[in-house]
Amino acid sequence: MTLMVESSVKTSACHESRLLIVGLGLIGGSLAAALRVAGFKGNIVACDPDEQEIARGIEMGLIDSGGAQLDEQVNDATMVVLAVPVLAMESVMNTLAGAMQRASPDMVITDVGSTKATIRACAQRVFGQVPTNMVLGHPIAGSEKSGVAAANPRLYVDHKVILTPEPNVDLGALQRVRCLWEACGAEVLEMDVERHDQVLARTSHLPHLLAFSLVDTLARQDQRLDIFRYAAGGFRDFTRIAGSDPVMWRDIFIANKQAVLASLDDFEAGLSRLRHAVETGDSDALIATFDRASHARHYFDSLLNKTSYQAEYHMQPQGKVSYRVQPGGQALGRLRVPGDKSMSHRSIMLGALAEGVTEVKGFLEGEDSLATLQAFREMGVAIEGPHQGRVTIHGVGLHGLKAPAGPIYVGNSGTAMRLFSGLLAGQAFDSELTGDESLTKRPMARVADPLRLMGATIDTAEGGRPPLRIRGGVPLKGIYYDMPMASAQVKSCLLLAGLYAEGETRVREPAPTRDHTERMLNGFGYAVSREGDTCWLQGGGQLTAGPIDVPSDISSATFFLVAAAITPGADITLEHVGINPTRIGVINILTLMGADLALDNQREVGGEPVADIRIRYAPLKGIDIPVDQVPLAIDEFPALFIAAANAEGVTRLRGAEELRVKESDRIQAMADGLAVLGVPHTVVADGIDITGNGNAQKASYGGGRIDSLGDHRIAMAFAIAALRANEDIVIDDCANVATSFPDFVELATRIGMDVSVEGAHE
Repeated sequence: MTLMVESSVKTSACHESRLLIVGLGLIGGSLAAALRVAGFKGNIVACDPDEQEIARGIEMGLIDSGGAQLDEQVNDATMVVLAVPVLAMESVMNTLAGAMQRASPDMVITDVGSTKATIRACAQRVFGQVPTNMVLGHPIAGSEKSGVAAANPRLYVDHKVILTPEPNVDLGALQRVRCLWEACGAEVLEMDVERHDQVLARTSHLPHLLAFSLVDTLARQDQRLDIFRYAAGGFRDFTRIAGSDPVMWRDIFIANKQAVLASLDDFEAGLSRLRHAVETGDSDALIATFDRASHARHYFDSLLNKTSYQAEYHMQPQGKVSYRVQPGGQALGRLRVPGDKSMSHRSIMLGALAEGVTEVKGFLEGEDSLATLQAFREMGVAIEGPHQGRVTIHGVGLHGLKAPAGPIYVGNSGTAMRLFSGLLAGQAFDSELTGDESLTKRPMARVADPLRLMGATIDTAEGGRPPLRIRGGVPLKGIYYDMPMASAQVKSCLLLAGLYAEGETRVREPAPTRDHTERMLNGFGYAVSREGDTCWLQGGGQLTAGPIDVPSDISSATFFLVAAAITPGADITLEHVGINPTRIGVINILTLMGADLALDNQREVGGEPVADIRIRYAPLKGIDIPVDQVPLAIDEFPALFIAAANAEGVTRLRGAEELRVKESDRIQAMADGLAVLGVPHTVVADGIDITGNGNAQKASYGGGRIDSLGDHRIAMAFAIAALRANEDIVIDDCANVATSFPDFVELATRIGMDVSVEGAHE
């Protein structure tokens, strides 16, 4: 059975005619309360050995009737919810089995217990097997309070309920239990019994065990009054769960003994490592553990809440985000855009594999780069930060990475996945690379195939797509690889694998691509040679840590370069921008189109050339974009398409098939948006022709609603297009702008644009 399956059927109605809740405590009482608030039309009855609880439930309006004898309450019941302690479950099932003939013929049985294997075993002993009309379940909700008086109608709202149905379950019964919990506002998932018990042992049972133990330990000390009197909020928050029902938790720990003991073993091993680090004054081990835990807390919260990891740091708006951009505006000012994403990825990767401590400045604190940081933390690398673009990496050497506990999640980053595949192919442990929904559609055979030629064992999903499963401990051999298409990611992947390969790894590229990996490897003291279109390195060397100052990303700068190039009266200076010769296609293309662009204060930082780029408005003309410039500007074309829409005449692009397999099909996505604005264009297989408006005295096109398809560069390109529109441009699905450019809206506003964010929540 699938590990976790979200229901595709959403309903807010539960149509049981007679619902019987066995055990009217907090969980059962809150279920009744939630159903009442949801407008449940049937009768709710309860059975509880404490008749005062029954009376209180009736008085509160939660139940219609009830009593202490189960066989008297089961009459005509269409659904029975067993909400009794785990160790009482078997006796209740025995009584229910003897009275089932009194129930409705279509009765469904479910439960709320937190240890499913024990409850399944009870059902098997009582009924011979788990009946097809029984759906075991567990709401992940609760409180330290108990009893029906603590019933809370919102206890299950936006909480998960995990169902663990057997393979032979009646699908109608399963759907009815789903409806029950969805009516209470819960999110319903499915998980097999064994996995449920393992997960809950770690995420719920172990924390409760530790809280009980900590409070009991401190309460037995001589200074206990002072300890509790001066306890801060953190202590109270952590130990709050020690106020939960002791009998219930005794039963849970006994019922789920094996899984709890296994999770306790893992915890004790980690605690022992921390103790040793404290005893020996091992500051690297302490910072590795604390920093990894701190950032994991943000990271996994974001995954579970389906928000941006980056939002945890910068409070970026999340959810269904749209931009509304007013027509017109200015393009004036001095800006420093975020650090180069490609170099931010590589600084973390090479810093982690180096000997010594690497200090990084200008690190891009965007979603993709943060995912790379987290991946190395999960492989045992101590990383401090990021703090205002500063990151400190305590390198572990080429062979110092440790196996992560699970798949490495790289979010939306194709760069990270392709570079990681080369790096991980040389490790001693097995690994798996996965990403978000968009990334799982992108081709990875282009790296998997040459890595297999080096001896790597890599499995992909259908069509060579993620996830990638990489076998560890496989010896690699250097190869000569003639790349069929120009790709910096493929080249970098093979060079990183070559660090671990026997002999020489040599890569030839059919056209120049960005060379950040080669430059940075040389900066870390690992020799990479180049002659013409071929670069190579020898395996078995060592990287030595050193400082890195990441230049501003020319891809991010491009949006403001184009903003100034198309707006009469514009004058923008972009500071400390990387002008690596393999990345300046956008500068060359804009210059050919007639842009007034100058490179000031040119210098070299850490082996990378940088400059301040000043650009002022000048009329643009359409051109045939030189094919040799296409690989040097592949990420910048969405913005360049907007420049073309404002140029006099036709701009033609060919040889850009790579744009079809980015975060979206960028040729078609941009063409669809241009059509909305009314810009004449013709799409071809490997490019596009765009007919622009060269008249600065009038708007170049209209407005309208654009679907960015979740592609950050599409979203930002159409935002700057509004500078020359005659109506509002609304761009949908913009949350992913945080992946590469967290401060885009702020900087766009600063230069004189009117951009508002709609549909976001904090």
